[in-house]
Amino acid sequence: MRHLFIYGTLRHLPLLEIVLGRSAGAIDLRPATLPGYRVSAAAEGPFPTIETCEAAQAEGLLVQGLSADDFARLDFYEGAFDYDLVPVTLADGQAAEVYLPQPGRWTAQGPWSLAQWEADWAALSCHAAREVMSYMGKRPRAEVDAMFPMIRRRAHQQVLAKTGAHDLLALDGKIEITGRDRVYAKFFALDEISLRHETFDGAMSEEIDRAVFVSADAALVLPYDPARDRVLLVEQIRMGPLARGDHTCWQLEPIAGHIDPGETPQAAARREALEEAGITLGALEPVGNVYASPGNATEFFHIFVGLADLPDQIIGTGGLASEGEDIRSHLMSFDDLMALADAQALANAPLVASAYWLARHRERLRSESATAKPDGT
Repeated sequence: MRHLFIYGTLRHLPLLEIVLGRSAGAIDLRPATLPGYRVSAAAEGPFPTIETCEAAQAEGLLVQGLSADDFARLDFYEGAFDYDLVPVTLADGQAAEVYLPQPGRWTAQGPWSLAQWEADWAALSCHAAREVMSYMGKRPRAEVDAMFPMIRRRAHQQVLAKTGAHDLLALDGKIEITGRDRVYAKFFALDEISLRHETFDGAMSEEIDRAVFVSADAALVLPYDPARDRVLLVEQIRMGPLARGDHTCWQLEPIAGHIDPGETPQAAARREALEEAGITLGALEPVGNVYASPGNATEFFHIFVGLADLPDQIIGTGGLASEGEDIRSHLMSFDDLMALADAQALANAPLVASAYWLARHRERLRSESATAKPDGT
């Protein structure tokens, strides 16, 4: 049996339970100190790094009596982070091993707090770890590494879902999930789920089988210039129309993008406006928080109208080449936008919703813009 000294996020017991696949009560743990090492925050992410420092000591936990299977699970979880297992001697003379990053892999940036990490990142990290560990024995670690950015976005979606408050008049009934199988995962995922649910007469349904498309939350924003009374739309090729056989595969839509882990929907909307159209948004007006297609998808939209200065020269092309984006922007008067909406010539649901929201609130936005004082006055 082998012993492991842990100094970072694995000290969060729910995360350690997920990685080792058993409850904390079945894990032999005790506080421990590793002399000659310093734990710091890593500049590259919300996790710590460790480095040699003669005058320092690292506080952590000693996990005792680990098997070869335990280390296989730990190696699979830590695989993306370029750690090596190194033998060390703890302050009390106990021999152990520790995962150390390869030299130069992470940049130390001040102190790291487990308590602060638990408040900000633990829930997301536990959701991500469940998905990562579900692939052990099924997918090579390199394949999981390639999916990791989307794994973290899917995990962030589960965190954001806890903040929602919708359909307060709807049934809050019992659901029994009898089986869940991830049959596909890459950029998106597809789960097959078997379940029974409470019916409106208080009974339980027969078992039913369903499939659900698993994505990430997205922020969408329609930029509006109240002084010029016009909007900015973006255009790009879309896979939905292509797969459906639609002859119009390039779609007009609001600016949109996935919300990054730890990011707010508002921050994502502002970031995407810069990336896709090169514009800086002013005030963000919330339009709605809605499922794209609740019958078969987790995809959830946080929709805004963003006030912006939209001169003629703002149009052009944008997007991130690293994400395969090729995006063209269009300026359109409010009247032209509504003519397209009324003619049912817009195929993008969030754009239609934003257009009709703008029709309802346009006069207020134009009035507030006309009477607004310059900053600092």
